[in-house]
Amino acid sequence: MKLDAIDLRILEAVQENGRITKLALAEKAGLSPTPCWLRLRKLEKAGIITGYHARVAVRRIAPVASVMMEVTLANHRQADFDRFERAIAATPEIVSCWSVGGGVDYILRIMTADIDAYQRLVDSLLDRELGIDRYFTYIVTKTVKEETVLPLAALLPAPE
Repeated sequence: MKLDAIDLRILEAVQENGRITKLALAEKAGLSPTPCWLRLRKLEKAGIITGYHARVAVRRIAPVASVMMEVTLANHRQADFDRFERAIAATPEIVSCWSVGGGVDYILRIMTADIDAYQRLVDSLLDRELGIDRYFTYIVTKTVKEETVLPLAALLPAPE
């Protein structure tokens, strides 16, 4: 799907505020409400907008341990990757997982109640024989930057 400047304004607006009213979105996009709403629906149906979410300040609810983990698998067959990825997808404490190139296979972001809970999680992953050869743990001591709004205008080619 080819995006134009209006589509980008719509995407930027709903990224910033998923609860924006139809009227306010139309104003930001520079359209009247009905054509703006039709474009928004088109972006949703095309799978460009995949959902609307609230950002929760979890540390205001309970203390948490945030951990980054590098994982290298022992074998690199597709079945090994698939087995590992299925297990990761089914583990709620693993909030992000990226398959990466370079010296490791995956980088995971894990959130648990504390470090002891993290270690129990790792032990359970190892017990399940998912093919983990090595893993390295990095405890997050401070979040310096964590953006949920993507710089779309900088990432996409200039609209025609």
